[in-house]
Amino acid sequence: MAEGFELIVGDIADSARLASVLRRVDAVMHFAAHAYVGESVENPRRYFQNNVQGGLLLLNAVMDSKVRKLIFSSSCAVYGTPAKLPITEDMPRLPVNPYGAGKLAFEHALEAYDHAYGLRYVSFRYFNAAGADEEGRVGEIHDPETHLIPSAFEAICGSRPELEIYGDDYSTPDGTCIRDYIHVNDLAEAHVLGLEYLEKGKSMALNLGTGRGYSVKEVLSTIARISACEVPKRIVARNPGDPAQLVGDPARAGEVLNWRSKRSFEEIISSAWKWHQKTRLAARRQAAS
Repeated sequence: MAEGFELIVGDIADSARLASVLRRVDAVMHFAAHAYVGESVENPRRYFQNNVQGGLLLLNAVMDSKVRKLIFSSSCAVYGTPAKLPITEDMPRLPVNPYGAGKLAFEHALEAYDHAYGLRYVSFRYFNAAGADEEGRVGEIHDPETHLIPSAFEAICGSRPELEIYGDDYSTPDGTCIRDYIHVNDLAEAHVLGLEYLEKGKSMALNLGTGRGYSVKEVLSTIARISACEVPKRIVARNPGDPAQLVGDPARAGEVLNWRSKRSFEEIISSAWKWHQKTRLAARRQAAS
């Protein structure tokens, strides 16, 4: 969605196109990436070529311009399997899948470019982005859909026969993976604050999470309560490269940016459910016309 903004369709590897655009901006927010952990394990070449090689082409185009402020959409995947919870920014970065390794490689590049060339950046290490815009304008749509919450809605509505739960034998209270879910609007607000911070602040990495984790079974229980529908599901083998628990400590973002997550987990599920119902109704109307 680009309402109210100029949309230029291109590739981050297209240096000539980037050069013409970068002449007209003051800062860059870098979100472009392939982002399926399982796929990165099966096809690491695709991930390193796009997320690392393509990212470096973008970074070099930035350095060839006047821009010296950059916000990077990093990931909690850089931490790998944490030794303790919640995860703080100074814990070891030991990714366990190519997706996380690629994000870490770009973080290393940013650190080097800051030291050598004076590039100022904030690396936002997202935990699980979820939910939908509260005004109903945008929400999660992936093809194929692999994210837990929209996948559960698809199972409820019959768009898929059932939800596949990847493993119920993890070392967690109910055997399913635990993740820290953060509303997309909370993420968006952090990015605005990050840009304001870079006007005077030094480069750093910050966790964007809530400090509270929910297991897959807890997510499905909340979905069932909010939607008044049970989620058809079955247990399958673990997803390769998935740590058992990822919960972030957002204290540093609070101290540096005066930011905290405002939306509850129930609001995440509720906004996502409303978005799913809206898009499903729109698809039905289009099919009937």
